[in-house]
Amino acid sequence: MFRPNFWSLLSVNDNIMSNSVEKKVILVVRKTRLDELISRFLTLSQARFYVESLGHDFSDYEQEHKYYRIAKSCIVEYLHSLGRFQILEREYLTNFVFGPEDLVIALGQDGMVANIMKYLHGQPLLGINPDAGRFDGVLLPFKPLDLPKIIPEVLRGQRKTRKVTMALAELNDGQQLYAVNDLFIGPKNHGSARYALHFDGYSENQSSSGIIVSTGLGSTGWMKSIMTGAFGIATSLDDANRSQYKGFAWNRRELLFAVREPFPSIASKTELLFGEITPDKPLEVVSHMPQNGVIFSDGIETDNLEFNIGSIAKIGVAAREGCLVV
Repeated sequence: MFRPNFWSLLSVNDNIMSNSVEKKVILVVRKTRLDELISRFLTLSQARFYVESLGHDFSDYEQEHKYYRIAKSCIVEYLHSLGRFQILEREYLTNFVFGPEDLVIALGQDGMVANIMKYLHGQPLLGINPDAGRFDGVLLPFKPLDLPKIIPEVLRGQRKTRKVTMALAELNDGQQLYAVNDLFIGPKNHGSARYALHFDGYSENQSSSGIIVSTGLGSTGWMKSIMTGAFGIATSLDDANRSQYKGFAWNRRELLFAVREPFPSIASKTELLFGEITPDKPLEVVSHMPQNGVIFSDGIETDNLEFNIGSIAKIGVAAREGCLVV
């Protein structure tokens, strides 16, 4: 269990934040499931009634909320000793401008790290696991009590970081969208996406449920499902690779694309289903959809680009990289 008064026992040996007035720590937090329930039902008792009426254990929501609040309290108390810091709710990420010298802390689930990283320009990002018994924490290698050791090392440039390749979707009207895990290109609903693919000298009109473009970081998520289930991709691999797909390195300057559920017809082909996108070999997608076409990244459907007739998307390896503290 965390101890909120732990930080008061610590001493800051030197003022690591005084080297530059531009340096500050940004702590990004999220609402817990209990916060969201109370926001929806207005009171704790009404939220409890709703959850228990469905047969669920309300104490699980309370325990998750408790651990998250204790973790946040611990971190904030320590950050007060450093000087300049700011708390940012995840919902305001899209409108927030990070400073070039900022150190960013993500307190939450693994998905928060990806959500935050695509809005950064190389600033170090540190993932904190608020409840190691609940979250796997692949991207959350630290606990709140690790901060007094980790943050001074990061601010002095003495801590190792891991580069993360990102994807970039750029439309012909100049709009851009970055992705840390993956891009989805296709329909907003469960209809078919119609488009033309241009890749590595080949072109093809297609009808499918959409295209997934994955980074190395996201390659063991949505792309792994595609690799496992799509016959068009599996047949391009030998039996050993087909059953043991493990993704690829986070910093590899490459993306993979895969077409989901391609439909063969007189007007739509199914030969160009899978490929490796590199800095000098982008993927171009031309929309043939009159409406409901969309491009979104990292599972956040509300942060998207409209992709209808007239739109051409160039999908490539982003020039900027994520910087994850390890």
